[in-house]
Amino acid sequence: MSRAHAAVSNHAAADIARHGLTLAEFGILEALYHRGPMLLGEVQKRILVSSGGITFLVDRLAAKGLVERRTCETDRRARYAALTAKGEEVLREIFPVHAAVIAKAVSGISIEDQQSVADLLREMGRHAASLPTPDDSRG
Repeated sequence: MSRAHAAVSNHAAADIARHGLTLAEFGILEALYHRGPMLLGEVQKRILVSSGGITFLVDRLAAKGLVERRTCETDRRARYAALTAKGEEVLREIFPVHAAVIAKAVSGISIEDQQSVADLLREMGRHAASLPTPDDSRG
């Protein structure tokens, strides 16, 4: 699993680097592009970074003019991340090409097998997440 992930990630990272982005930055942009404005905590969980990491990454994307922070009308402590018009334009431009790069990287197996692998990995991940970790006092 790790070797397959690394091989596909290498293609993804190389493609995204051409646009001056890291995979984590692109992950944020992609999540906002497909889901719209999101609470920073939701973005953090979606792309699997620490709370400090999400702050750092959103700051970098904001400095590039791709993302903006918005306040929550019902909870002033909460902050949303949203794509700017420039961010949407960039994603519209690079996402189709990036998707094609990923599709090519995983094309060693059929579309049906790709779907089966995705389903199996999702099931395995959910199961693993439901188990206590070895240092967890529950287990």
